[in-house]
Amino acid sequence: MEVDVVATEELGDRSYVVHDGRYALVIDPQRDIDRLEAVLARRGVRCAAVAETHVHNDYVSGGLELSRRFGAPYLVAASEDVAFDRTEITDGDTFGVGRLNVSVVATPGHTDGHVAYVVRDGTGTSAVFTGGSLLYGSVGRTDLVDPARTEELTRAQYRSARLIARTLDDETAIYPTHGFGSFCSSGSSATDDRSTIGVERRRNDALVIDNEETFVSKLLTGLTAYPSYYAFMGTKNRNGAGPIDLSLPNLVDPSALACRIRNGEWVIDLRSASAFASAHVRGSVGFGLGPLFATYMGWVIPWGSPLTLIGEHPAQITEAQRQLVRIGIDRPSAAAVGSTRELSVETGVGSYKTATFSEMANADGIVILDVRRTDERAMGHILGSLHIPLHRLPDRLGELPDEPIWVHCASGYRAGIAASLLDRAGLEVVLVDDDIGHAGVLCAGS
Repeated sequence: MEVDVVATEELGDRSYVVHDGRYALVIDPQRDIDRLEAVLARRGVRCAAVAETHVHNDYVSGGLELSRRFGAPYLVAASEDVAFDRTEITDGDTFGVGRLNVSVVATPGHTDGHVAYVVRDGTGTSAVFTGGSLLYGSVGRTDLVDPARTEELTRAQYRSARLIARTLDDETAIYPTHGFGSFCSSGSSATDDRSTIGVERRRNDALVIDNEETFVSKLLTGLTAYPSYYAFMGTKNRNGAGPIDLSLPNLVDPSALACRIRNGEWVIDLRSASAFASAHVRGSVGFGLGPLFATYMGWVIPWGSPLTLIGEHPAQITEAQRQLVRIGIDRPSAAAVGSTRELSVETGVGSYKTATFSEMANADGIVILDVRRTDERAMGHILGSLHIPLHRLPDRLGELPDEPIWVHCASGYRAGIAASLLDRAGLEVVLVDDDIGHAGVLCAGS
């Protein structure tokens, strides 16, 4: 048995291609299935089946499209209400993929219909693909299905994790879908690249805490905010997503760009926060293209809003589109490519200052805005600072004073987005483009 990991670091998730050298089972595929097709081609194996551990809440699955491409069965829990034909699976089902034997284990908790797949190759080697159930160090969060059912699903999650550990050997390799930065994970997720049942028995919250009530209390206390776009992922996955189109959208000129800005549309500059601060098309907003791009785009911009992307070159637009289709934003309405000078001939060039925490410490009588999450701020914050989490900022701009505002987060990325939102709203802003570890004595505990 060979396992190829296809990591989507931007969302903190992993997909898997499990094969015997001829036939493969693909588990929890992301929307951009060309990456998985490349693995299949490189390995010289045929996709014999596509399987989902659950209906995902943090990304749009490419499972249905991949199964159609290869004419392979699409394995989805029988209890899930979906709008497409699939091969229904239930607890205890077994099937073969070439020389591999696959068993289905019901593991409710992260979702009601959640399952894990135990794969054996007949030589004593085994692996379990746990989706959002048993993760490295913890488990998947349990508040995404229905907030009113969070405690019920947390108890189910605890029992499911312990079932997996109780029925599998210590040497069994664990391959979770979440837990690598995904907001679908909860608790003290480990940062390891691999793990086994034996390792998790010694460290996983669900396995080392023997009292269910204690576990439930710890998990519920540790739940933090999650991206608002999650609310739309389940519906898209239940309907089944089709193929993606990463070709360049309609390219617009500076005049059309200015018109879109005057109409209040979202025009997104993909350059870094510092580059945006130095010079940008006035009225645009900066979401630097990087690992956090799609997460915060989906969290901050109202769902369904027309988007126009600005890039220095076409490859930036294409990469942004790849990240966006993973969360169900299929096509920007337009794009513009070129330098700020070229694209701002009708809007004018905007800019604002950047600073460090050291410079902040030496400034007197300033307004400081912290845009980190509430749980982050509780660990320590700058005395006297205002606090509005980034995902709340578009709706709370009216609460800010009409004077220069110094905005910070933990690393500068979210502060860059926030600063651009303030600038777009006509406020005077200073971007603290710095790591909060440099804030030193500015910070106080909760």
